Amino acid sequence: MSNKSYINRPNRPLQIYAILFLVFLYAPVMFLPLFSFNDSIYVRFPLNEFTFKWYGELFHREPVWNALMNSVKVGVATAICATGLGVFAAKAITRYRMPGKAPMVGFVMLPLVVPVIIFGVALLVLLSQLGIPLSLYTVTIGHMIICLPFSIATLLPRFEGFDGSIEEASADLGENAWWTFWRVTFPMVFPGILASLLLTFTISFDEFIMAFFLTGTEPTLPMYIWGQLRFPQEFPSILALASMIIAASFVIVFLGQWVNRDAAFAAAKKGD
Repeated sequence: MSNKSYINRPNRPLQIYAILFLVFLYAPVMFLPLFSFNDSIYVRFPLNEFTFKWYGELFHREPVWNALMNSVKVGVATAICATGLGVFAAKAITRYRMPGKAPMVGFVMLPLVVPVIIFGVALLVLLSQLGIPLSLYTVTIGHMIICLPFSIATLLPRFEGFDGSIEEASADLGENAWWTFWRVTFPMVFPGILASLLLTFTISFDEFIMAFFLTGTEPTLPMYIWGQLRFPQEFPSILALASMIIAASFVIVFLGQWVNRDAAFAAAKKGD
């Protein structure tokens, strides 16, 4: 048997493991939409009747929409700031040599391995000592710490595959560094920037632990959901809201990955 045919042969145990892993990971999540259509406040089988009334109730709850707008504000601000910093960080990592670059990169990527609760407590203590009141601004700062490593990790492949000679050619033609970035670098790495914006927005929108420690009087949507879980009569509406969040998060992440993959495929095809 040739090496090529051996490589192309399907790995049945690995396929079975992948299927079981996906079922274990996503099956509990899929029960949320199922019970959100159940005409009962109790989560149990068998289901009573199929209904949309829990979704209808959401449109008449002003606190839900206020919390949603708070999460959108924080998510948009976090995505823009984290992606902006991530662009320059990824460019510096891939383009320039500097002393201590490896430890610096490791320090920036530290939130990927350190528990979020540690950063939440540390930020809460720091802000308290500085006398800064808790608000959506402090939540945004906390979310930026979490999202920046994800932004850099998303943007690094775009900058690593970018031909630096194009920037040099632009400089030789008289463009300064600022206009070279906007007219040459930015269009080339834009798919990665878009993917970073979508990914960091989704992470910020769903983040709970940082919001738990840093939220003031304006709760984000995860904080609102957590507060409503104490009331059994509110649980079906929370299931409906959670189902809508899952669907929206899936669409955003899928679009981000699709844009990034499509751009990488086009770049590889162009290089061939």
